[in-house]
Amino acid sequence: NLFSCCSMKMKMLRLRSPSVSSLEPELHCTVRLLDDSELSCSIQRDTKGQFLLDHVCNHYSLLEKDYFGIRYVDPEKQRHWLDPTKPVAKQMKCQQPYTMCFRVKFYPQEPIKIKEELTRYLLYLQLKRDLYHGRLLCPFADAAYLGACIVQAELGDYDADEHPSDYISDFKLFPKQSLKLERKIMEIHQNELRGQCPALAELNLLQRAHTLDTYGVDPHPCKDFTGTTAFLGFTARGFMVFQGNKRIHLLKWYRNFGNLQKKLVLTFHTSTPAACKHLWKCGVENQAFYKCAKSSQIKTVSSSNIFFKGTRFRYSGRVAKEVIEASSKIQRDPPVVHRSQLGQSRSYNSLSHKQLIMNMEPLLPALSSTKEHRETSADNGNTHTHTHTHSPTLLSGSLFSVTYKNCREMERREQEAEEEQEAGSLTISDLVYSPCASMLPTPVEEGQGGVDFLFQSPGRLLRELHADPEMQAELQAERERELAREALRQSLCNPPSGRQQLSACIRSAARLLVVAALILLILLPLLLVLLLLLVFFSKKT
Repeated sequence: NLFSCCSMKMKMLRLRSPSVSSLEPELHCTVRLLDDSELSCSIQRDTKGQFLLDHVCNHYSLLEKDYFGIRYVDPEKQRHWLDPTKPVAKQMKCQQPYTMCFRVKFYPQEPIKIKEELTRYLLYLQLKRDLYHGRLLCPFADAAYLGACIVQAELGDYDADEHPSDYISDFKLFPKQSLKLERKIMEIHQNELRGQCPALAELNLLQRAHTLDTYGVDPHPCKDFTGTTAFLGFTARGFMVFQGNKRIHLLKWYRNFGNLQKKLVLTFHTSTPAACKHLWKCGVENQAFYKCAKSSQIKTVSSSNIFFKGTRFRYSGRVAKEVIEASSKIQRDPPVVHRSQLGQSRSYNSLSHKQLIMNMEPLLPALSSTKEHRETSADNGNTHTHTHTHSPTLLSGSLFSVTYKNCREMERREQEAEEEQEAGSLTISDLVYSPCASMLPTPVEEGQGGVDFLFQSPGRLLRELHADPEMQAELQAERERELAREALRQSLCNPPSGRQQLSACIRSAARLLVVAALILLILLPLLLVLLLLLVFFSKKT
């Protein structure tokens, strides 16, 4: 009885005593929201990233939260997405207080399928930021329409008594905002968008923006083998490469595996190994989110042994189809949307998802019918995109390779090749695609030289990289492996003749005899020693 009483007291003391984690000092975090306001909180050292994301979503009363994420910048000025499955303290390498940003991570492929107005408003704020920082680059007509939607959503209908002649100058919408563009924005705002409430104007912006090539692109600055600057990005459609004012590559996500016949390797160099690894992770996450039917189908992806020493990574969230299904089941009353705007000349009531669809005006297509035909035709084949990174030990650069495989029918090979060539290079704007350097995944100060500062002597770097003996050995080994695989495929397709089979059997038998002889040469001395030992011990006995 005494022992049981003592054990009960010990258990009670153990329950009442504070845990080790609770005794540790709290960590202070500041999250910058999409409207540039800040949300502060305190977390424990073992608090995972999912708790912080849920805290921000609860602040908004946001249910469709799978499109969003939290990103941060490490001391090396490399951006990262906060991993929801790992503790925040282990991911943040900077000193307290931690500063992070709440941003859209996965852009909805069809914004009309978003259920709640709150989610559409947050996506609208993200696209507004993308326009201002040059990431959502588009032709002049589309830029004017998007700018007019922003003015209508934040200012309301045009009123000659309230608004001066230059009222658009109060809005900083684009990095290069010309007078011609401002006049076109005013023309659309005063005529086409009159009477639209903020929610409807925002939805019109989403509907036009999601048809643009740069919609949802988080541009990663790279250099190709000639040293020319290019921007790589992942969207719901696939992997894109931008150079100048053109989209030079669109490699669509694969849908299933088949007989892979065509292989195209594109090689790009990032500024640092960390930027290369971040690019690879973004590709893995986007491919899993947009193309997997269920989250249970997501597999752990491993880079090859020469890339990051066999890094393993797995996307841990829900996929796009699951998010859309969950959104359709939301039954609550829509939450109040608190908009931050310059001024409102009219008061509007919030519209439900059904009312928005019923009242939405027809939109002019941002893409021409010819382009839409090309995009549809180019998607007839099955695409397999595999991303991997290279040479993390290099001090000044890394190598990024994309393998693009396309399975096509024999009778349509020439026709689809022509369609792919037409859809490969596409002019996206009159301006050069050059997003603000401070907003890139590897941000730098504008005074340091912008994007070019990330690549010191790119021509010299690439020459040294290709002249490196280790790199040459790795490339030679990869070529030998490719030749061996090709020889194996040919041997399977073309069975050997009788004489070749006989010679192969003779060679196999000779190899077997040689191996047996070597084994006997090793085992015979051991057997002799054992025999002598047995004879010796038998004589003694």
